[in-house]
Amino acid sequence: MKNLKTYVFALMAILVASCSREEVLQSENVDSEMVTTSMIADFTSELDFNAGIEVASSNGGFSSRTANEINTVPSCATVSVNNTTPGVFPKIITIDFGTGCTQNGVTRSGILTITLSGYVMANGSTMTIERNNYYVNLKKIEGTVVYTNQTTNASTPQWTRTVTNGKITFPNGVYFTHSGTRTVRQTAGVTTVILADNIYEVISGTHTVNRPNGSSLTSTVIQPLIKKYSCNYISQGQLNLQGTVLDGVLDFGNNECDNLATYYHNPNDVTYNVTL
Repeated sequence: MKNLKTYVFALMAILVASCSREEVLQSENVDSEMVTTSMIADFTSELDFNAGIEVASSNGGFSSRTANEINTVPSCATVSVNNTTPGVFPKIITIDFGTGCTQNGVTRSGILTITLSGYVMANGSTMTIERNNYYVNLKKIEGTVVYTNQTTNASTPQWTRTVTNGKITFPNGVYFTHSGTRTVRQTAGVTTVILADNIYEVISGTHTVNRPNGSSLTSTVIQPLIKKYSCNYISQGQLNLQGTVLDGVLDFGNNECDNLATYYHNPNDVTYNVTL
């Protein structure tokens, strides 16, 4: 009987340990998905801003001067505009990616509708980006993004980026909602007539990602996020991540153009590599 009790207790201990390990793994999966979704939210907002800058410059909506763009909108997309007359607003520009357009490793489908209230570079103007059945690398991207120009110094144009009703749905049906506000400024390429040398920095702001089960993650800029117009990805900077099971820093690296980042988890001092 004593041996039987010992066996039962040992078996129970193994089962408890196994369950605990499973719960830990589930938590780690939630962490990974939350961090990746937070990256996707910033990535798609900046990707669509690039598209907006390009089509604005091509259709008399960038500034009172002409800018020569590099193509961040793939040639397989169809661009239409309600009017191309410089200085006449609002301008409603539609980018239709059809069933799939790929450029620089990024595949998009569906439609972006971009509304310009005035020149993108003019103080007080807004660029409103709306998504219709829009997918980026097989993930459905929803929500409205509004860039409001709040420039006070012409040498460093600045916008407030506000995301509302954001939603990201993965191919397996798992989805997250998100919203937030960040401040973006241009630090290079302001005085040139090309877009390729433009560099933007996300200098402040918070963004919150939520799961349907109530868990959440809030990211706050602690080091400016560097976004080059010529690169699809954020290449440098840091976010502080605080959430239901997250407490750490997301580091975007040393200014290389790639889709990689590193997450440092403070409670156990563990480092995780994250790929967008």
